[in-house]
Amino acid sequence: MTETDLTIRETSRRFADKTLSPLEYWLALEDHIAGWEPSISALYLYDPEAARAQAKASTARWAKGRPLGALDGIPVTLKELIATKGQPVPSGTKAMELKPAEADAPAAARLREDGAVIFAKTTCPDYGMLSSGLSSFHPLSRNPWDITQNPGGSSAGAAAAAAAGYGPLHIGTDIGGSVRLPAGWTGIFGFKPSHGRIPADPYYVGRCVGPMARRVEDAAFSMATLSRPDWRDGTSLAPNNFNWMDLDIDVAGIRIGLMLDAGCGLAVEDEIRVAVESAAKHFEKAGATIVSVQPVLTRAMLDGLDTFWRCRLWGDIADLDDNRRDSILPYIGDWAKGGAGISGVDAVKGFNQTIEMRKSCGRLFTQVDAVLSPTNPIVSYPAEWASPTNDPALPFEHIGFTVPWNMSEQPAASINCGFSRSGMPIGLQIVGPRFDDMRVLRLSKAFEDWTGGVRSWPQPPII
Repeated sequence: MTETDLTIRETSRRFADKTLSPLEYWLALEDHIAGWEPSISALYLYDPEAARAQAKASTARWAKGRPLGALDGIPVTLKELIATKGQPVPSGTKAMELKPAEADAPAAARLREDGAVIFAKTTCPDYGMLSSGLSSFHPLSRNPWDITQNPGGSSAGAAAAAAAGYGPLHIGTDIGGSVRLPAGWTGIFGFKPSHGRIPADPYYVGRCVGPMARRVEDAAFSMATLSRPDWRDGTSLAPNNFNWMDLDIDVAGIRIGLMLDAGCGLAVEDEIRVAVESAAKHFEKAGATIVSVQPVLTRAMLDGLDTFWRCRLWGDIADLDDNRRDSILPYIGDWAKGGAGISGVDAVKGFNQTIEMRKSCGRLFTQVDAVLSPTNPIVSYPAEWASPTNDPALPFEHIGFTVPWNMSEQPAASINCGFSRSGMPIGLQIVGPRFDDMRVLRLSKAFEDWTGGVRSWPQPPII
């Protein structure tokens, strides 16, 4: 194990006992990133010189025994959509005017308060509206497991960076699966907490911020920092006193629903079905009761959300001049134009389907304590594709398992549960009741302990 393979807790212990300094750690990581980045293009505004300065300052604090917080000296990336003061937020698109952000978004502010080394932003597709590494602004981001394949999205760069070992912690955003979907396709752990648990600015229906990491422990460790409330998020939850590292759980007697059909969208591939069924047996062996459950999503719900989201994005881009609007990735631009002719009544009807999703999810959780499902319905797809269908008329056929839990505001995670015959990771989604973020983290950690987690990560290509 190299220094850069340590968990956050192990690294912090090394900082405290002075067997490793934040600067030494960063320099080792900088070399590692240099070996990977030309192949996967995960980063935006990567600034190793600024990272060295931050690491030096952290080293001085640790030498005096005065770290700012639990993440002092820990290298972290933030998804490009999460504002950092003085830097532009292009939202993955050439259409955006590049203006420096006036302030750090809540996640960035909390990380700085605790002394984290923010060394880069990570890539995303136009307006975060694709599950892909394809963007009109950023270089094409690729999957470290196979660079001909897509990392998913919209937290594309964050997932690629985590899988490639660019440090222990990467922060993404998720409005329909954008943390969990790429986590599933890259083999990492992605956690979408209860809505408002990690404040977001701007906040929106279903929009969450969440940690992405190779290990459950590192994601859980970050939550004490990230979950501090922020007035800028009107849905921000009250302060919590959780011990985020209390990850032990006895699953005996827990009733867990196994959902193998999303209700609509792409069919689940056989390799994924087998891997998820096998994962469920681990919980059953440990004493949980596994029951088959029906989908919570319907075609009407997904189509209604499609209608609403088209209108929402068209409202954002309708006033752009022709040159700017034409610079948007055609897949997204063509999709958004469909919102131009939708009436206000139909847009509201589309929005109302988010309420139907919430009701459907709530009904299911009167019968079960947690839900297991595939994260993604398919194993992989080409890096150059805009989505798993690559068809703007069918843009959301892959989010059937993930998007309902955004609208119901429930915590959900993706964790690796095996590999396909082609060597690509397969994700297991674990969903818990609203506000019970600890249950999802504990069930995830139990599964990781039972299986041993991912034992061998991709290595930088030899150039």
